[in-house]
Amino acid sequence: MKLPVYLYGHPVLRKISESLAEGADGLKELVAQMFEAMYESEGVGLAAPQIGKNIRLVVIDADPVAETFPECAGRKFTLINPEIEILDGDMVSRPEGCLSIPGISENVPRVEHIRLSWLDEDFKPHTEEMSGFLSRIVQHECDHLEGKVFTDRISGIRKQLIKGKLNAIAQGRVTPDYPFRVAPKAKRR
Repeated sequence: MKLPVYLYGHPVLRKISESLAEGADGLKELVAQMFEAMYESEGVGLAAPQIGKNIRLVVIDADPVAETFPECAGRKFTLINPEIEILDGDMVSRPEGCLSIPGISENVPRVEHIRLSWLDEDFKPHTEEMSGFLSRIVQHECDHLEGKVFTDRISGIRKQLIKGKLNAIAQGRVTPDYPFRVAPKAKRR
């Protein structure tokens, strides 16, 4: 079964996710389905809220962007209950997009250097420092676990300029080329 990506305006994207306990039923199958949904949507990361589950689970395969961002080469992993520690407070703005916000890309300020602690799908602990675009991908996906999307991090004037596009997504007036789900009250046209 192909999992749909929940689009901007759906309430599941605004909830804080709950920690995942070891032995969660169907976890390996869910992880496999999330990778499949991410690949189908041509993304490099996908957080559980984006498929309608408010659990602290993220899948990432950054390898497709490795030619431009070498730190992403061979980086495919599952993050369970990730925690980010900021190591470098300098903000760098780079374009970001999101499978839940199709057709919109904005410059988003983020720190370049983090320390990430997480459990893999076997619940083995890991800690690693990450920089550059890999760090950005991780921060973007972990934002979803806190009920945030990248447009929450852009300037007020940029938000005003894209308000119409965001409303179109929230109202179900967009059709991405991958399985998706709109907000329950969205009017499909």
